Amino acid sequence: MFDPIIADWLGLLLRWAHVMAGIAWIGTSFYFIWLDAVLRDSGRTKEGVAGESWLVHGGGFYRVDKFTIAPAALPEELHWFKYEAYFTWLSGFLLLAVIYYWGAEAFLIDRSVVDLSPGLAIAVSVGSLAVGWIAYDLLCRSPLGARTAILAVAVFLLILGAAVAYDHLFSGRAAFLHVGALVGTLMAANVFFVIIPNQKKTVAALLAGRAPDPKPGAQAKQRSLHNNYLTLPVVLMMVSNHYPLLYGDGRGPVMAAGIVVVGALIRHFFNLRNSGRKDWSRPLLIPAAALVVVGLLVASGLGSRDDGVTGAAPSREEVELVIRQRCMSCHAAKPTDENFEAAPAGLAFDKDGAIRANAQRIYAQTVLSDAMPLGNVTQMTAEERALVGRWVRAGAP
Repeated sequence: MFDPIIADWLGLLLRWAHVMAGIAWIGTSFYFIWLDAVLRDSGRTKEGVAGESWLVHGGGFYRVDKFTIAPAALPEELHWFKYEAYFTWLSGFLLLAVIYYWGAEAFLIDRSVVDLSPGLAIAVSVGSLAVGWIAYDLLCRSPLGARTAILAVAVFLLILGAAVAYDHLFSGRAAFLHVGALVGTLMAANVFFVIIPNQKKTVAALLAGRAPDPKPGAQAKQRSLHNNYLTLPVVLMMVSNHYPLLYGDGRGPVMAAGIVVVGALIRHFFNLRNSGRKDWSRPLLIPAAALVVVGLLVASGLGSRDDGVTGAAPSREEVELVIRQRCMSCHAAKPTDENFEAAPAGLAFDKDGAIRANAQRIYAQTVLSDAMPLGNVTQMTAEERALVGRWVRAGAP
């Protein structure tokens, strides 16, 4: 076991790299899908050019042409957009390893769900990413690949099925994070295995003096469009680990499905608007996304917070005993849990008044959700959660 301080620094630096690379990748995805949508035939376009777009930015004017398939000859310098995707996935996987594999007992495994060994849990995690990509790729290459709407439903069901499977294998937090990891893997693999190789086929044909086959380009465009629609859901999943309302109490699959739908509806609205196409569905897309969000709020307990907590309020001493036994191995000035050098989120419950001051946070994490203790490694019981709930509901006296 490495020093927890080293683990924290690795996690911090990898998360920083992951976010920076993700911003670069998302930026290029949004830009090129937008650019493809706004290209127009001005009547002055050259032969072999599908459309052009005029841009202004940073004090300069730019004109961008898109060729129908490829130019007759290539310039000496050709810019590729691939490393943003590769570094996003690589930093994300390393972050997964540092937090969830390195600390598998605390973060990945919940023995009340499945009693997995760390080695088996890690193998299942890595294997599921590979299996998910293979299943997705086969769907795209099957006859469904030519039927956009049916393929979209099939990919959605694949993601939902993975979310349900993860929820029955890992802790709630790890299960939800793995849905994002799977979606990110599909996106990065699209770039590595399909988009870039297909573009290289076009370049090779041009260099050999042959007319490029349009099929690889069409396939690459399809996968790029898939990535565009999955971008917003995967960004939210990247930052979901501190929001148990998304994955507590087994609601992770529902939340993951809703987030995918909301993100896709929003992206579809903007893609339609940028294309200039008049589509009857466009005005309905944002209200539909808002309606799904309302559904997610209800699913998370808004307006119906029945926590099952009834009965007389216990004393503070009874609550403090539960917190000491179940929470302070991590949440103490000097944690005894070897995975932590300092109290997570700076919450040390052995400080005077800390438990009462953080009563609502404790209630959210242990009563409204089973997110804490992590993986329930200290085996907090339902009766103890209810006891804490009664105390908080009584005003944390």
